[in-house]
Amino acid sequence: MADNGRHTDSGSGDGDSTGTLWRAFRKLFQGDADQSLRAQIEDVINNHEDDGAQGREGKGDLSPLERQMLRNLLHFSEHDADDVAIPRGEIIAIPASASWDEVVEAFAEHGHSRLPVYGESLDEVKGMIHIKDVFPILARREDPPADWSSLLRRPLFVPQARGALDVLADMRAQRVHLAVVIDEYTGTDGIITIEDLVEEIVGDIEDEHDEAAEEWLVPLENGVWDADSRAELDDVAERIDPRLAEIEEAVDTLGGLAFVLAEQVPHVGTVLEHKSGWRIEITDGNERHVTRLRLHPPLEQAVREEN
Repeated sequence: MADNGRHTDSGSGDGDSTGTLWRAFRKLFQGDADQSLRAQIEDVINNHEDDGAQGREGKGDLSPLERQMLRNLLHFSEHDADDVAIPRGEIIAIPASASWDEVVEAFAEHGHSRLPVYGESLDEVKGMIHIKDVFPILARREDPPADWSSLLRRPLFVPQARGALDVLADMRAQRVHLAVVIDEYTGTDGIITIEDLVEEIVGDIEDEHDEAAEEWLVPLENGVWDADSRAELDDVAERIDPRLAEIEEAVDTLGGLAFVLAEQVPHVGTVLEHKSGWRIEITDGNERHVTRLRLHPPLEQAVREEN
């Protein structure tokens, strides 16, 4: 019987693709017995990519996006709650003392579907309020409840060291999509939404409510920088001064750095001294979080910039 010229050991075309994949998957069973299954699968993906998989897309091979998602999934279990959480300094929350109008305004301003509610401070999270419980009252023009805290739902509370995969499983099992991350002193370290966990696998998810990308580090005159509190310290180190990212505490953003230096949420107008000589001025924010800062260079650098 004719075989149409196709052989499994062919050195080109679809046969080459099949042979490459077969050789790669054989390594799962013939490779180093001490190598983890995760590492073996990642080796298969890497080897297949190195063998020229890019040029065979559309013939059943994994696309670059699929390969990246697989890699993210393979390493997802290596993250813990602290790795994926929104830092404390960036949490948008409502005080339990807020009025009903302030609750509605908070949802309108920030566009979130869930907001944590706290007592005296963020270390005392009383619950969360969901937009689904607020919207029907507004849509039907009903009188708000005398005590809107009756609408509170209980979020998950997880320790910093709990695995991200376990947090995802907890959310699915309890059908709760917001978790409060607790530090070793039972204080609030951050929060996690189910979107944060999914983004660890598929990448950033932006919808029509997300603001357009903006520049978070803007150079001004005389070496001064205007900055968004969400600016990553890695970017600050690369663009401004690596010393600003040298900090022992587990913070990733300028807002988190300001919180650590002040040991609280600093008020607008506060100027914080960094050990490098940089001064961090708080230019915008509220009692719950900092939104914008201004970085003033060390004196000797400022003099050079002026000259």
